[in-house]
Amino acid sequence: MRFDLEGLLIKVSGVTNEQDALLAIGLGANVIGFEMSSGPRQVSAQLVTEIVRRLPTGSQTVGVFRGDMPQYVVEVANNSGLSGVQIEGPVSVGALGYISERVRTVMRMAPSVAAGTSAAQECDYLLLPEGDSRQDLIEALDFMSEYDQFTPLIASGGLQVDNVVDVVQNYPVSGVDVRSGVESSIGVIDAGLMSDFIYNAKWAYDNSYVERRHGFFEQ
Repeated sequence: MRFDLEGLLIKVSGVTNEQDALLAIGLGANVIGFEMSSGPRQVSAQLVTEIVRRLPTGSQTVGVFRGDMPQYVVEVANNSGLSGVQIEGPVSVGALGYISERVRTVMRMAPSVAAGTSAAQECDYLLLPEGDSRQDLIEALDFMSEYDQFTPLIASGGLQVDNVVDVVQNYPVSGVDVRSGVESSIGVIDAGLMSDFIYNAKWAYDNSYVERRHGFFEQ
């Protein structure tokens, strides 16, 4: 099930503490991403549970998982009070189906551009590309624009303050997902960069050159 949101989905990922989560929401982000699998931005399920409980009502939160057993993903998501999960890396159709039946919202990071055409049918949102390269992002969006698919596309790789306007204005994406583009160092969010990024993304959405399908946030 897709999130009940108006306008552009703006997801700030790699959040590691309550202060940054509250700041992101206060500045206009509507989805907060926590990395639950091993990595430099990993946070514990206990910390996520505490943060989620203190966020404003209506805040959407997503746990990002990579290479974890579907049973573990479901358990952590539901016990922590997360709104949804984001699955990265290889995953079977069966595992994704198991998660989708037990978690309200599933976002899928396509392992490759070509894989996005099939992965889009198995999730509520499709994120492209896997990685932090803006060139890969543009190539992925160009590729996916050739297909008449209705799964909302979230632009993810290589987004920064100075290029998010171009992406949102020129491609019919339903959302943006930023991580390193608003960090001063790994896991440390720069408030100024985040503020500018969210402002630019919203401005670009309101002054877009492309049409977006209505109803993307209804299912």
